[in-house]
Amino acid sequence: MEITEADLAVCKDADSFLQSAMWGEFKSRFGWSAKAFLLNWTNNDFKETSPLLVLCRRLAPGFSFAYIPWGPNLPDSFSAKEKANLTAEIAVKIKSFIAKTFTFIRFEPPWFYTENADQETNNENDSALFLSAGFKRAAATVQPPDTVLINLNAPPQEILASMKPKWRYNISLAQKKGVQVKESGVQEIETFYSLLKETSARDGIAVHGINYYKTLFELCGQYNKDGVDLRLYTASYEGETLAAIIVLFRGKEATYLYGASSNNNRNLMAPYALQWKAMQDAKEAGCLFYDLFGIPPNADPTHPMAGLYRFKTGFGGQIIHRPGSWDYPYKPLVYALFNMAESLRKKLRDIKKKR
Repeated sequence: MEITEADLAVCKDADSFLQSAMWGEFKSRFGWSAKAFLLNWTNNDFKETSPLLVLCRRLAPGFSFAYIPWGPNLPDSFSAKEKANLTAEIAVKIKSFIAKTFTFIRFEPPWFYTENADQETNNENDSALFLSAGFKRAAATVQPPDTVLINLNAPPQEILASMKPKWRYNISLAQKKGVQVKESGVQEIETFYSLLKETSARDGIAVHGINYYKTLFELCGQYNKDGVDLRLYTASYEGETLAAIIVLFRGKEATYLYGASSNNNRNLMAPYALQWKAMQDAKEAGCLFYDLFGIPPNADPTHPMAGLYRFKTGFGGQIIHRPGSWDYPYKPLVYALFNMAESLRKKLRDIKKKR
């Protein structure tokens, strides 16, 4: 395998939006430095090239780290062991392209397993393979490794039929009660952000400043010619906006990125109607899947985000699990200190969510 540094534009058509040129440029507006590489494999069976987006950030004076969201994108024909070893090889080779101040590089591999009886075994195998390849389990994840994918290939009535009965009822209830759902666009970003702060206070979640979301809309508009379409949907009742979501349409997939809801009229089930509207629009736009983008790893009722698991899995679809976050230390002692600090920060954040 060979790695060459390249222009960010090579990531334009990356499989995931998290590996795209748009995402690299977006994150570079908020303290990250984006680097792009080309991975080249050649053997007797095939020759393949794929892009790799690497985000870099300073931890402290003299210390930095690199982060690869949902990468590398390795050929499906590779075994789990080959993927773990190749990821370690990538970590070693990328080190020559970055400064000596880098403490570690974090990977969040994109390959996944579907929900099945062998999921625990798959997780154990992945862990053993990454550990044997020189990785350390990250104390916290950045992107959600577990999610729900809705297959949009089926007719709308079949998609509805795959949902839990209560979810179909809630969608119908919102419609019957007069909840108005529409694509509102970036002009409603202030309304969305007001609801987001309300949601943050209620659920104990952290949010970015409003400029973060405005900038995402600005950049997605610039990349619209490349098939990037960011949409903001609102649900209103008697003139009051009750809920809003932001969904990214890109290629074969639509991804539910952000959601917010009011404390008022929660009995009108506005979030359910919003998701159904976005799924219908995604299907009409030619997307094959709707990614609800992030759930807890299982149905544990004690998990601080157990309610999110119930909400998203109720829409049917396929639950999938990725390996999660894995760090390859360049400076083991410094990394160990960082890992302990990150672990403590995660525990404090989880305690806050439970309150």
